[in-house]
Amino acid sequence: MIAFVFPGQGSQFIGMGQDVANKFPAAKDVYDEVDSALGFSLSKLMWEGSQLELTLTENTQPAIMATSLAIVAALRSEGVDFSNSLCVAGHSLGEYSAMCVAGSLSLSDTAILLRKRGQYMQESVPLGSGAMAAVLGLDMESIRQVTSACSQYGICEIANDNDPSQVVISGVENAINKACDLAKSHGARRAIKLPVSAPFHCSLMASAQEKMLAVLTEASIMEPDIPIVSNVTANLVTEPEKIRENLVKQITKTVRWRESVIAMRSLGVQKFLEIGPGKVLSNLIKRTLKDVEQGSIGKVEEINLFRDSYDV
Repeated sequence: MIAFVFPGQGSQFIGMGQDVANKFPAAKDVYDEVDSALGFSLSKLMWEGSQLELTLTENTQPAIMATSLAIVAALRSEGVDFSNSLCVAGHSLGEYSAMCVAGSLSLSDTAILLRKRGQYMQESVPLGSGAMAAVLGLDMESIRQVTSACSQYGICEIANDNDPSQVVISGVENAINKACDLAKSHGARRAIKLPVSAPFHCSLMASAQEKMLAVLTEASIMEPDIPIVSNVTANLVTEPEKIRENLVKQITKTVRWRESVIAMRSLGVQKFLEIGPGKVLSNLIKRTLKDVEQGSIGKVEEINLFRDSYDV
């Protein structure tokens, strides 16, 4: 069985998805609908703008989603039936992409929600006062000890449990700096500050969570055609109200990606296909599980290869 997974922030680059839009009319239609929903040409920014502007989270979030969904539209136009997949999942904003593919959210609503989500997350913390860092080579219990010890300097929490060798921490700048030093002294191979515009998935995002609660309360969320694995619970979710609740919690809670991947494998997933720009999730899955196939679909040639090689 196969699971389709969708990337989050960090995968963006200028020009992403342009080759797919040029080749497949169905993919171009996705970008046109997103541009119309947002009231400006996000696609032009993605293909002709600056990397700095694209990296602003209010742009990054809908842009990565649009690229993932454009690739999905291209695949569907080539006869790929996503309803035969066992489940879908996405990393952080990628969960919204997964919901859209599963029919739980419309494309226009997904774009608007992610644009607002990005704006609210950026507004939660003054620029430069928060930070995130990837810690490599420490187990979760050791990182919990590190974040607990450094909480005396301010908020310092686990943001992403990505794979057995990579955990991302998030919080105030000073506390994250202290945690990086302490992690190295505890045996971490590396502790790398990340080039992000805000400290995501920690309690500093509380105001964004409150604003998203109001927005998501009004959003039309349908029962998905394909079960979704939630970031918050690392379990399948199909009930619209539970999906809504998890999306609100997701703003401040840890992205439990490693556990989600393991859960999907236990459900019977044998192939993971990442759909969107880059190969971040494919690499995380490769380091988490050794007995599954994994790959990525982000370019025209990869769409053609998947169409020709797999029976979904």
